[in-house]
Amino acid sequence: MGVSTSSPEKGICVVTVDFPPVNALPVHGWYALADAVRAAGRDPGVRCVVLTAEGRGFNAGVDIKEIQARGPRALLGANSGCAEAFAAVYECEVPVVAAVQGFCLGGGIGLVGNADALVASEDATFGLPELDRGALGAATHLARLVPQHLMRALYYTSRTASAAELHAHGSVWRVVPREELRGAALKLAREIAAKDGGLLRLAKAAINGIDPVDVRRSYRFEQGFTFEANLSGAADRLRSTFAAAGKEGPE
Repeated sequence: MGVSTSSPEKGICVVTVDFPPVNALPVHGWYALADAVRAAGRDPGVRCVVLTAEGRGFNAGVDIKEIQARGPRALLGANSGCAEAFAAVYECEVPVVAAVQGFCLGGGIGLVGNADALVASEDATFGLPELDRGALGAATHLARLVPQHLMRALYYTSRTASAAELHAHGSVWRVVPREELRGAALKLAREIAAKDGGLLRLAKAAINGIDPVDVRRSYRFEQGFTFEANLSGAADRLRSTFAAAGKEGPE
């Protein structure tokens, strides 16, 4: 359990997240993920990082029970940890391919929205249930996956979009059966890793440099409204309702 790394092939580093039962990450999990991705990017022998997760879903966001148990301290930690993990994926010195299965919610959108490429299983779904859980954020990253008006509709309704829908919008490279997901992600990573390592790093820096949105600053702006929701009492009320329903994560 936790965050682990492996090197299945030359030039490829696989970072795997495993926090049962639904990959809702505690504060230390977000920081561990950030550290693993940054370390992989700094390794001169790595030319592509593949971000994966064990279990039935890729990511269910933050651990709401931890926030309820520890209060504002955990909320601050979760916000900072998410910001660091999302930034680590975006700022990784080499391309990052996300391999997504099952649900990808909340913080999961922050991760894949900042990745360079996505491969998804046929059962993958993407969404931000933040308004149902007393939080705000990651619209910055959802806007990198779907057009503006669809992003707004998904955000306001807390509904999800399928892998097939994201593929139609061009944000998912390939949609495959779940049993083929790892192979498809490694195939894309292998094609990327075959390029010159130095040029890949320059290409990543150049593409980030021409990005029209500063994703780190944009996300931190959103987080200010999460604090406002907490100060108003709305966040606690919605989190209590969520917990009272006995939910561990996605339905």
